[in-house]
Order: sequence, then C-alpha cells, then structure tokens
Amino acid sequence: MTVESSDRGLQPERTALAWRRTLMSLLVVDLFIWRRWLTAGAGAGQLPTGIPGLDFQGICALTAAAATIVLGCVLWLRSHQLHHGAEEASAVLILASALSIMVLACAAVAAIAFGG
Repeated sequence: MTVESSDRGLQPERTALAWRRTLMSLLVVDLFIWRRWLTAGAGAGQLPTGIPGLDFQGICALTAAAATIVLGCVLWLRSHQLHHGAEEASAVLILASALSIMVLACAAVAAIAFGG
C-alpha cells in the first residue's frame, strides 16, 4: 500500500495574493494619514518636541508607515517561503502581521481623532 502525497493545491499562493491586496489597501490608508498630516496646519495637536512638524498627526503618520513596512516585510518573507516550498507560515510571521495591522488601525483611528 502506498501513501499518496497530499496535494496542497494553490491555497498558500491564493493567501499570499490576498495579503498583497490587503497591503495595497493599507498603503492607501497610510497615504491618507500622511496627506492629513501634511495638509494639517499648526493647531491644538502640537507637541513640545522641538522637532518641526512632529505633532500627533506626525506620530500617527510615522507609526502607520512603520506598520506598513513591517507588513510588507512579512509579505515578502512569506512569499519567499512559499517559493522555496515551506508549507506553513511561522508563528512569528503571523504575530508580526497581526500586530502591524492592529497598529496601523490604531494609527488611522488616532489620526482621525486628533485631526480635528
């Protein structure tokens, strides 16, 4: 009796493509946050940091950019793993992607709340 090899199908590749679409939509959110920061004038959200332009909107924009970069790196690593035949994503990649999406969502909500 022979053991048949399991056909994993294209599910990992479809999942990677879905994450690419998600990353593109998160980039749009990121750009909206940056646009809001760049068009916002000096107001109540100013922080006494001594760095010109770094206010609550600036912190939200930098946080969103960092989260998007982390998610992009996770997507690149997972695509690399799929290309080399890795079956499952590591727990670290799953945790990093989940945390980066939550951080980006919080940055978007904070940018809206502090935007005035």
